[in-house]
Amino acid sequence: MKQFILTAAVFLFTVITLHATDVVWFDGTNPVSYCIAGKHEVVVETAAGMFASDMEAVTGLKAVTAAENKAAIRLIELDKASSSAVKTLQKNGIDVEGLRQKTDGFDISVKGGQITVVGTNGRGTAYGLLELSRIAGVSPWIWWGDVVPEKQSRLTIDSDFHIQQGASVEYRGIFLNDEDWTLRHWSYSNYDPAPFGHVGAKTYRRVFELLLRLRANAIWPAMHTGTTAFFKIEGAKAAADSCGIAIGSSHCEPLLRNNLDEWDESVRGRYNYISNRSEVQDYWAERLKEVKGSAGGNMFTIGMRGIHDGSMEGVKTMNEKFTALQQVIDDQQRLISKYIGDPEKQMQVFVPYKEVLQIYEQGLKVPDYVTLMWCDDNYGYMTRLSDAEEQHRSGGGGIYYHLSYWGRPHDYLWLTTTQPGLMYNEMKQAYDHNVRKLWIVNVHDPKVAGYDLELYLDLAWNMESFSGDKLEQHLQKWLCRQFGQKAGEQLFPAMKKFYQLCGERHPEFMGWSQTECDKKLYDRGNTPVRNTQFSQTAFGNELQHYLDSYQSISDVVRRTESLIRPELKDAYFASVLYPISCASYMAEKMLYAQQARSIADGDYDGTKIDKRQEKLKMCCARSQYAYRKIKELTSYYNNELAG
Repeated sequence: MKQFILTAAVFLFTVITLHATDVVWFDGTNPVSYCIAGKHEVVVETAAGMFASDMEAVTGLKAVTAAENKAAIRLIELDKASSSAVKTLQKNGIDVEGLRQKTDGFDISVKGGQITVVGTNGRGTAYGLLELSRIAGVSPWIWWGDVVPEKQSRLTIDSDFHIQQGASVEYRGIFLNDEDWTLRHWSYSNYDPAPFGHVGAKTYRRVFELLLRLRANAIWPAMHTGTTAFFKIEGAKAAADSCGIAIGSSHCEPLLRNNLDEWDESVRGRYNYISNRSEVQDYWAERLKEVKGSAGGNMFTIGMRGIHDGSMEGVKTMNEKFTALQQVIDDQQRLISKYIGDPEKQMQVFVPYKEVLQIYEQGLKVPDYVTLMWCDDNYGYMTRLSDAEEQHRSGGGGIYYHLSYWGRPHDYLWLTTTQPGLMYNEMKQAYDHNVRKLWIVNVHDPKVAGYDLELYLDLAWNMESFSGDKLEQHLQKWLCRQFGQKAGEQLFPAMKKFYQLCGERHPEFMGWSQTECDKKLYDRGNTPVRNTQFSQTAFGNELQHYLDSYQSISDVVRRTESLIRPELKDAYFASVLYPISCASYMAEKMLYAQQARSIADGDYDGTKIDKRQEKLKMCCARSQYAYRKIKELTSYYNNELAG
């Protein structure tokens, strides 16, 4: 009996000892406290504000500041830390030199019962603090995706906890393109009321905060026809600077100028470098003077095309184009030197796109310190990567990739359905070709981009942590984080199948039609819907198998809804139920209509004549029902979801 009591006591002591190694940073009563030690960039304060709100969402109490020796969390920005502070970090076992080598890196450890977050720079410090938000159960999609975190009565961290991370790609971000499809209208008419075409600073602030949570640091702002230029929006640039976001511009917007909204031909004349060079240079110089010393950073696109993605004005032959473009690049280096500083120390990007690629391959001299940015084919397949010689450029390589697209032969702006495996395969090839300087992904609306956007930016953040067999784990972990372990595990096979079905055919492409064709031949340039390539006779009725597959995963999604916490119903609808249901209904709408046409044409698969009329009516009814369901679900998404 004594032995049992002794053993039990030892066991109890061991358990208590083990639990004693947990460091409590929220005790259920007092708010989480933090201290920003020493000098720091403004992005750290931005992250601290976001973190304070995150803690309120999780614990019911906003995080508060405290004295350095009493705070649960201590933040240190390494590049601004004093020599004595650095020595203390080293004495406490933090690999300071290793951290300094990382891009936007952070180190989180527990020292003396205090969580210590050390960032390489302001961004890294911010990422480290927001990593604690993730550990507390806060999704990066807390605002954009309505992912309400679960309440916690206690937050602990193991005393041995330690992570150190840094970015695989130096600049990681998005291009808000084709924004007139959703984001622009939602911004000026709803969230941030303003005149037509205005994406306000309040909206941009929310975009930048999402990028900060996703460890991104770059953006090409919205620039479509009718959209107010970014630099005309009061407070937008300041919001970017406060979130550590570097501003760049697309391939047809040199030196941060939005030609569509900023070049006034009635005042400046033609946007023609041959006949109007001094005016064009003055136009570029104005912006350079405006952004000198930008806190978030600048990415200067160089070169020149027409006003909006057209060929350069004033040149016709290849020789003329080559000579003019070379002159433009050389002159731009002089302008940057005059108004910003040493061109070799600036982030510059050259995009060999469309006819510019042909000019580049004629021997165009692009300075070695300039990043060469390669593009996909608008549908997720890279068309060119750095060759052996280009891989050694000091400016490195970049990627411009699409998760949405507006143009020929068909756009996809409704649902974001790029297959994760395709994205990983293309980005891994790019990374292996030393294309690691700048990755920009095209999205028309961050909310709609959802999982694919987070995957893209996670690849850019830590490519080394991914492999083909780990890719599925990323999706499953994402689903579990968003909706809980049980729901995530149940959803995973269905979501995996969803991306496969969309990889076979984007929902937007189910009409087998094309856009932007000859408007003299086709109404609004859109070719008519025609029968798909899904066979009703081959492969055991390929068409029906496709419909059955969608029906199967739709059933899983509806069953899983019962496992979703009530406060996550909106998040679930937006990122799972709506896209899967609508993609399924789109397949039904098109494929049942195809079957109806086949029956009416008399070339159906041998169904008895007396059954054809019945089958015809059923197919018509199913197609029309699917159309109505898409309208119904979309109306709810647009007008009721989350208010």
